[in-house]
Amino acid sequence: MRSLTIKKQKREKIKTLKDYLKLSEFRLQWSMVAVLAIILAVFTIRNPRVFLSFRIYYSFMSIIPFMAILALALTPVIICKEMDLSFPSILGFSAWMFTSLCASTGNPTLALIISLITGLLAGLLNGILVVKVGVPSLIVTIGTMFFWRGMIMVCSGGVGKTLVPVKGTILFQSLVGRIGGVIPAQALWAVGLAFLFWLILNRHKFGTHIYFTGDNIESARMMGIPVNRVKILVFAQLGFFAAFAGILLVLEALYHWPTTGQGFLLPTIASVFLGGTSAFGGMGTIFGTFIGCIIIGALEAGIISIGLMGFWTQVFYGLIIVISVGIHTILRRRT
Repeated sequence: MRSLTIKKQKREKIKTLKDYLKLSEFRLQWSMVAVLAIILAVFTIRNPRVFLSFRIYYSFMSIIPFMAILALALTPVIICKEMDLSFPSILGFSAWMFTSLCASTGNPTLALIISLITGLLAGLLNGILVVKVGVPSLIVTIGTMFFWRGMIMVCSGGVGKTLVPVKGTILFQSLVGRIGGVIPAQALWAVGLAFLFWLILNRHKFGTHIYFTGDNIESARMMGIPVNRVKILVFAQLGFFAAFAGILLVLEALYHWPTTGQGFLLPTIASVFLGGTSAFGGMGTIFGTFIGCIIIGALEAGIISIGLMGFWTQVFYGLIIVISVGIHTILRRRT
């Protein structure tokens, strides 16, 4: 009898949380769409020649997907009330692994598989250090950020590598080719992965476990949720998708620089926070993150197009992070 009562209470709590999350998600989604529409309208009014041309949106579809894939994978980590700063370095090292293996083996498919496994293991290492050893995720990922970046320099000798021989292969066309000669394939990958993450967070019990773990870890444990496994998996998947984003990035550029990935940390985090994911855990939407990526990706081009210097981009990134976290803090206190 007691067991049945506990199960009933668990179901009621899950239903209540889901209803609250759906309402919050609905509000966040429409607010983000409104923000994006306002920003694009302002940029279009200030410089219609640029923002009424297809070329600027073609550029967005070519560049934004790399950051979007990283932000989508980072969202579950932050919902779990954790942080990962090492994903740009994992991206860079996995991309170096892919480039080197393509050159040495001449087999891009084998290089792709090994590189994805490398990213997965790097993310898994972060999760194990956080969960099993008990080191705070911020400290762990600062350490692994420097470690993987150092490994890139040591292994590459500070020298870049070309990927021109891969151009024209089936793998190249399927990952970064132009669909119909117009749509970059990486844009379709980003949209597809956004839908996949949305399904997991909204239609699968693992997504509910992520929200519960981030909202109240002790309550999650009492309800039988394997919080340690959940945290390890969210770190592992971030490493995996960081590797995937790195592979797309070097294929698009057809070159790997030792600094590949370094510029993604701040814009990616800003996109996640701007999209409505709370730094305090337990709240976030994939749709919001995706729209946040478009806003952040369009920001620099828009700032330059309206006559401001590109240095203002960093100012806006900082403001976005501070304002987003401040709003979430106020809303959390009211809730």
